Amino acid sequence: MNPINGIFVPHVVPYSADGSLNEGVLREIVSWLIGKGVSGLYPNGSMGEFIRLSFEERKRVVKIVADESRGRVPVLAGAAEPNTDLVLEMCRFCADLGCRAVSITGPYYYKPSQESIETYFREIAANSPIDIVLYNIPAFSTEISVPVLTRLALDCPRIVGTKDSSADMCRFLHIMNAVKPQRPDFSVLLGWEELIVPAIMMGADGGTLSTAGVAPEAIMRIYNTVRKGDFEEAKRLQYKLLELFQTMLKAGNFPAGFRLGYKARGFDIGHARFPCSEEEAVLLGEVAKKIACLLGECGLDEKLPRCDLPGFHSKTPYSGKQAPAGQLASAILDRTRVEQLVREVMASMK
Repeated sequence: MNPINGIFVPHVVPYSADGSLNEGVLREIVSWLIGKGVSGLYPNGSMGEFIRLSFEERKRVVKIVADESRGRVPVLAGAAEPNTDLVLEMCRFCADLGCRAVSITGPYYYKPSQESIETYFREIAANSPIDIVLYNIPAFSTEISVPVLTRLALDCPRIVGTKDSSADMCRFLHIMNAVKPQRPDFSVLLGWEELIVPAIMMGADGGTLSTAGVAPEAIMRIYNTVRKGDFEEAKRLQYKLLELFQTMLKAGNFPAGFRLGYKARGFDIGHARFPCSEEEAVLLGEVAKKIACLLGECGLDEKLPRCDLPGFHSKTPYSGKQAPAGQLASAILDRTRVEQLVREVMASMK
């Protein structure tokens, strides 16, 4: 099989009013993303809140995605189950559906040793009927160390790649340096869009990027631009992406911010399977307004909600050039005014 490369989308799972999976909207999302030119789909990732679904629901999500994609793009399905037996059952299920590979995290909740993690993956690799991508996401599961990952990559033909969501560029480079010279077909994918341009420039095969589900046009433009060697344009686009990603990432109740992004693109995805306080609901309402404004500045090719924040301007992307003297003077004046206001407030409190 061909190596796994390009941009795979870890997409959300939509729900109906009664909380059940909304198959119709999920199919709409799948076909929409394929129409936008994404390289592949990634059901049952962190964005799909797989941990909040039952095992049967997780299987149903993969089945719907595989069926709707109809072989138009490869499917990299999440198979991060809580024990070896269920992981292998999901591997067999995904293989029968024709998925390209499965993605498996390090163990979560319990924190086993690196020796145990290596044994765990060796057992899965020896018995899986489908290729495996090792998913390192230390925020939610036990980290797969670089030495362990390297040995698994070089010893286990069934393990064909890794996805790294650590946001650690140094670690990412060490993985490529340790594995790629000895196994060039091993796919190294990034799971953190803030680093996608430098990662591809250094030899990454692509990424599994959550923002690609909200702004697939922008992410694919970045990927294709840097692959063509237009690094100045790629840098400009990378910086423009930062604020949108951070706004969705830092909204309360992850991945609620990304779900707001799908709503802004017109999808009725329903409510996530986790309660939201009244205060958080108000905050998310404000975040939704900002997301709509940021999407409007991404050069997308569809009508978007009106920006409802008067005078909104995104942060000016870094250009590598010094700002004109007038802009610098304006910034200094703004800072001076802020300092004056602070002094006045402090004086009134005495």
